[in-house]
Amino acid sequence: MTTAVPAEARGVSRDLAGPMSHRQILEALSGLLIGLFVAILAATVVSNALPTIIADLHASETTYTWVITTDLLATTISTPLWGKLADLVSKKVLVQLSLIIFVAGSAVAGLAQNPGMLLGARVVQGIGAGGLTALTQVIMAVMIAPRERGRYSGYLGAVFALATIGGPLIGGVIVDTSWLGWRWCFYVGVPFAVLALIVLQRTLRLPVLKREVKIDWTGAVLIVTSVSLLLIWVSFAGNKYDWLSWQTYAMVGGALVLALLFLLVEMKAREPVVPLRLFRNRTVSLAVVSSLLVGVAMFGATTFLSQYFQLARGESPTKAGIMTLPLILGLAVSSTAAGQIITRTGRWKIFLVSGGLFLTAGFGFMGTLRFDTNYWLLAVYMVAIGMGVGLTMQNLVLAVQNQVRQQDLGAASSVVAFFRTLGGAIGVSALGAVLGHRITDYLNEGLSRLGVQSGLSDGSVPRLSELPAPIRAVVQSAYGHGVGDVFLYAAPSALLALVAIVFIKEIPLRSSGSEQPADVEAPPAEVPAPGRHAHRDTREPVPVGADAHGGRDGLARTAVAAQHVVSASADTVETRVGSGIRGFVRGADGTPVADATLTLIDVRGHQLGRAVTTADGGYGLWAPGGGTYVLIASAGEHDPQVATLVVGDRPLDFDLVLAGSGKLSGTVRDANGTPVAEAMVILTDVRGEVVTTATTDADGAFGFTGVVAGAYTLAVSAAGLRPAAVPVEVGTGMTRQDVDLLPGAHVRGTVRVKGAGGPLADARVTLLDATGDVVGTATTGEDGQYAFADLADGRYTLIATGYPPVASPLDLSGQGDDEYDLWLGHAE
Repeated sequence: MTTAVPAEARGVSRDLAGPMSHRQILEALSGLLIGLFVAILAATVVSNALPTIIADLHASETTYTWVITTDLLATTISTPLWGKLADLVSKKVLVQLSLIIFVAGSAVAGLAQNPGMLLGARVVQGIGAGGLTALTQVIMAVMIAPRERGRYSGYLGAVFALATIGGPLIGGVIVDTSWLGWRWCFYVGVPFAVLALIVLQRTLRLPVLKREVKIDWTGAVLIVTSVSLLLIWVSFAGNKYDWLSWQTYAMVGGALVLALLFLLVEMKAREPVVPLRLFRNRTVSLAVVSSLLVGVAMFGATTFLSQYFQLARGESPTKAGIMTLPLILGLAVSSTAAGQIITRTGRWKIFLVSGGLFLTAGFGFMGTLRFDTNYWLLAVYMVAIGMGVGLTMQNLVLAVQNQVRQQDLGAASSVVAFFRTLGGAIGVSALGAVLGHRITDYLNEGLSRLGVQSGLSDGSVPRLSELPAPIRAVVQSAYGHGVGDVFLYAAPSALLALVAIVFIKEIPLRSSGSEQPADVEAPPAEVPAPGRHAHRDTREPVPVGADAHGGRDGLARTAVAAQHVVSASADTVETRVGSGIRGFVRGADGTPVADATLTLIDVRGHQLGRAVTTADGGYGLWAPGGGTYVLIASAGEHDPQVATLVVGDRPLDFDLVLAGSGKLSGTVRDANGTPVAEAMVILTDVRGEVVTTATTDADGAFGFTGVVAGAYTLAVSAAGLRPAAVPVEVGTGMTRQDVDLLPGAHVRGTVRVKGAGGPLADARVTLLDATGDVVGTATTGEDGQYAFADLADGRYTLIATGYPPVASPLDLSGQGDDEYDLWLGHAE
């Protein structure tokens, strides 16, 4: 039987803590958004400066690629580590530490004297950026419910857009200003980082989960080594060695072996870098695949736009930054608008699918890119790409966060970011290698037509201003055609991401952070047919305000009384109050039932959502809209229950009571094996509370049903026999426990006055066993009588006081009931 009880009668909050106001959330997010702005600004400031930086350091096209790849790879590897740490220690301290690391890396990068020093500094920058990327998403998930998170994800997208728009412009101005130089591209974010640290210290207030920290360093090293080996192979194959060579076999084979070892380590690690159990959820798996492919396309192709504008079109770094504005505006508008709409509707998949379509179309059209392509066409293509990125990147994280438990938010969010940046590192490295080869081929082809032998095809990045006009035209054509090929090769990745997105099943966003995710991947359960007739219960709701303060008895009385409100196994609860379903699951004794599974299906038997109760028995589900639904509740130690609910346009509060699934039976017999009828059987829990009682039948049998699995004490008593108590472990099925009662000896008598012979009142009688321990005491009444029952066989001592004490030994055989009179008085 299930029970419906209004939430208003409970007197308890739905969330463990009250929701934060919009102002409080913005104050807490302000430091995070400034920190994220710093990370994005540093990356975008450098993007337009890279051609100048690479040329100034006399580096090659491969180095250009690795300046981006090292940052992305370090971000990739550190992101899950930051996310795991966020599940273990203070998130505030972690985000501040990531800012400090990022600033340190930026300072070293600004001092770089050679490509090696620059690449090392970029690794440090990437570690800090990984923390800012992962922790911003995690902290948002902690503070904001999924339904509201779309709104704030829009703010995140706006900051992303602002930093991305401002970065190339600032970077172009810095490079074009002779008295500053490209090194200031790395220094410009330091003031913002200091401001972010101050704001975070003053505004961010989060609970700290303190438990033992266990980091999977082995897994981290294995995944770093595997991916790095693969990227090094892609970067140099076809240049330093042939694609089919022993170096290829060694590097690819080694990367695969390391990846397999990584999977083995992750399956056994206590706190894995990538929790493989998360991939049992189909939404998480598909979102990860989509993020990986979006990362390949997004980072891999857009990284080379600055080269296109500066080397294919001959624009200055400042103008190159301005010319990328259509892409950034498309990203900013789409992410902000989509976030607002998602918050109002709770629907997100349409935006993911639309983003995949825009991304695929944008990359396909950008594949036609040449050095003389009309800019207005290029702007349209960039808007499409920007909209695709804006609609997919944040919403993939949102979809995953909506499908995992609160304690897994850090790991799940960082896993999505991990694979997105991993895809970016792979995309930049692979497409960078493709770009290098294609540019070399186009340069050789163009120069040969001019009959010119030049060192331009050696992989170095040229300075257009120093080249003669005919060779400059060849270089521009080669870079324009090569960058177009990169976008064309990235388009299939965007298409595959769209295919994966299509198969993600949409689950409406949860309305509060305390609600458990509706896991749609569980198989649908078989459900008995709901009741045939709906009715409205007109009786007064049962108040359960004593749940929090009335103790166990109050809960038990509430649960029993509430059973009269509605029987959900045969009737329908008709409460026209909303499309959300929430409540508490309790046992028959009123105690919360944690980790109970609740499945919501429609009247056709289609599963709509699933949730797991929290420690206080609370749950939350979201129905697609008003209508009739079937709710199934089950727990390992309880009998399952089913209820038919009619949901309206406001939240429906619905509590359930689950009876225990354990059964206990047995037979009570005496020492001769004869069944004992009318024996009292009492079952108590480990705290001594009485759970249930029964009386044996004529065959001495007893039985209990609905007992929650666990440890109990079974006590039995019967007239003329000694009571017995035995421990018993009740499982989820039938448990049998027979009890034998031994005969009980009795001793009784009268305390009399010596000489007069009359009874003595108020005499104190003490019974000691053979070891001198007190078995019992009694005080005589006006008749002078005393009695002790249920005694074991053996030797005892009776002591009577009132006059000078008298001690009398006696032997009990367990059968007799003789009189043992005692005489008290003064010696004559």
